[in-house]
Amino acid sequence: MSRGDELKELASDLSHAVEKARRLGLPTTVYLLSMALVEVREAAAGADDGHDDDAA
Repeated sequence: MSRGDELKELASDLSHAVEKARRLGLPTTVYLLSMALVEVREAAAGADDGHDDDAA
């Protein structure tokens, strides 16, 4: 499994966790998971483009 595929899978898991936290009424958890989801989606998009955000 490629890094991009792993990141997409993680994004899916985070998305499900956000929905569950939302249903449970955990707004701080929803916010934190949403921010993590944004970061993972950006990293996945970068991996698909052949860019590695960790490279410096």
